[in-house]
Amino acid sequence: MQRENLIALDEFCANHGIEISFISSLQETGLIEVTQIKETAFIEADQLQQLEKIVRFYYELDINIAGIESITYLLNRISIMHDEMTALRNRLRLYESFE
Repeated sequence: MQRENLIALDEFCANHGIEISFISSLQETGLIEVTQIKETAFIEADQLQQLEKIVRFYYELDINIAGIESITYLLNRISIMHDEMTALRNRLRLYESFE
């Protein structure tokens, strides 16, 4: 894992005005993955968008962590179903072009 793809959690928390304990709670529930290098905790850059979305849910919309887990699960299911529908539409177009 390359270090340039990692974001230090203490910097993220300072920039967003949140507590590191909130990030620990998210890690415990499996909503994000934290990488520990020496004494510093990091998240991967590809998790940044998800983490910022979770922060908005929690601090701006006042949704608790259990609610965020449910919302995240449902959004992931919707994304999977959307991908499946796209694949099925593409297959259908393939069969319609042979008619």
